[in-house]
Amino acid sequence: MRERFWERFSLGELNRKEWEALCDGCGQCCLMRHEESDRVTVFNVACELLAIDKARCKDYPNRLKKVPSCHQLTPENVPRYHWLPKTCAYRLMHQDKPLPVWHPLLIGNRSKMRKKGITISHYALPSRKVPKRRMNQHIIESWSVKPERRNKQA
Repeated sequence: MRERFWERFSLGELNRKEWEALCDGCGQCCLMRHEESDRVTVFNVACELLAIDKARCKDYPNRLKKVPSCHQLTPENVPRYHWLPKTCAYRLMHQDKPLPVWHPLLIGNRSKMRKKGITISHYALPSRKVPKRRMNQHIIESWSVKPERRNKQA
């Protein structure tokens, strides 16, 4: 990986290793969510493939085949994913903002973010333990999504 690549290159210029290294492993993108055209609702229920204690996917290479609702982040879709956490490195890079001081790329490990409670490990539930009829009892966040303004050409 190139030295301090997150400060020197755009998302589209990163190689595969750099792209993957950007992920802090918080696990928030692996929480169940309901997306409508104007609203996003996030639940404290984790994807079936998430190892909650580690906040890591149990089958990362095959996740898109096994879980149809799994989203693969790309430089093109990061701006559209309003549900990415405010601390997400992909989101921050897209917004030209610095990584959080606890990010593993800055400190070399995930210990600081775990101490700060940034991973979902302390509150997420496995999907197999939550019946669909009870999902509304597990809402942790819900917000309106404002449609993007479009420039009208004359």
